[in-house]
Amino acid sequence: MNMRTIRLAAAILSVAGVAFGADAASSPAKQAQTAPRPPAAAAKSQKPPAQLDTAIEAAIRAKFAKSKIAEDKFKVRVQGGVATIEGRTGVIQHKGVATRLAKTGGAAAVNNHIQIDDAARQKAAANLEQGRRRAQIKRGDARSEAPQQR
Repeated sequence: MNMRTIRLAAAILSVAGVAFGADAASSPAKQAQTAPRPPAAAAKSQKPPAQLDTAIEAAIRAKFAKSKIAEDKFKVRVQGGVATIEGRTGVIQHKGVATRLAKTGGAAAVNNHIQIDDAARQKAAANLEQGRRRAQIKRGDARSEAPQQR
């Protein structure tokens, strides 16, 4: 045998050994030894539920402070990942905004106990009725209000 043949045979055997070694590595016993383990730091980073609740509550309060609903000064409590919001508002939309901000703040669920003032309810009802009347008027019909001339 010449040197070239020996090198070729060694290369073939090394490739075959790698292929057979891959089969051995995929055996269940080998996989159990090489299974990835979660790092110890990841296990320590999980907070206890009480600390998680306070972190969520702080995030929700920060979101409230940055938004227009800060003037309403809603009370927020978080227990078990569920946020409870209480207070009063004169703007109907603030109730929905508070719910959305609480959810984006990390709450799993939101109990919204915000009460809307009677004046805001009456104003919304009047706006709704006016919108219904506008929708009922056809283009060709005369409107009850005369357009202003310049």
